[in-house]
Amino acid sequence: MLKFISRGCITSLTSRVSKFQCENHHTKLSKLSVNMETVPRLLADKSSIVWMDLEMTGLNSVSDKIIEVACLITDKDLKVLTEGLCFAIKHPKEVFEQMNEWCMKQHNESGLVKKCLESDITPERAEKILLDYLQKHIPEGKCPLAGNSIYMDRLFLRHHMPSVDNYLHYRVIDISSIKELCRRWRSDLIKSAPEKRLLHRSLEDLQDSIEELKYYRDNFFKTV
Repeated sequence: MLKFISRGCITSLTSRVSKFQCENHHTKLSKLSVNMETVPRLLADKSSIVWMDLEMTGLNSVSDKIIEVACLITDKDLKVLTEGLCFAIKHPKEVFEQMNEWCMKQHNESGLVKKCLESDITPERAEKILLDYLQKHIPEGKCPLAGNSIYMDRLFLRHHMPSVDNYLHYRVIDISSIKELCRRWRSDLIKSAPEKRLLHRSLEDLQDSIEELKYYRDNFFKTV
């Protein structure tokens, strides 16, 4: 079983990424360090991939805020190696009231705004949790960051979580770029690609990105 955090609580995550589910438990965040001891330090090597998805209050990496984070590590074959993290970040109510119409609708309907308002994880604490997780499992400056349109997440990390940004390799694996190439070179494969759920919650979006890359690996890269 893999485990991750949501609103300062530890929740269960099945070893199959496609089975990700977030269930609330009344367990304090402080237990994270205890549970993570079950995973050997630096289990991942430089060929491993750090997967991350952020939910934000908008697309301005300077003025908008990170409100939810999901992160896990896979090997080069996309097999999950470590426990995953998933948690909402606390911000003042005013931050959410200033979101644009799309974010206001999406993040309220998904329940994310409510989770953020109830969370006890501040932005500063969120950065430390994420950095501690990376330091525990991967060597510094060796593993690339992966996800869909991950350049945007990287911009937010650079501004809001610089220690996390600095710990990762400077290269990224952007699944959206692979999709655009597939659309141009093998458009017949696009219609069979895994359908995204478009839930705009970090954990589910992360799962969708990994499944999408598996599809391109098994179908696109073998035929181009």
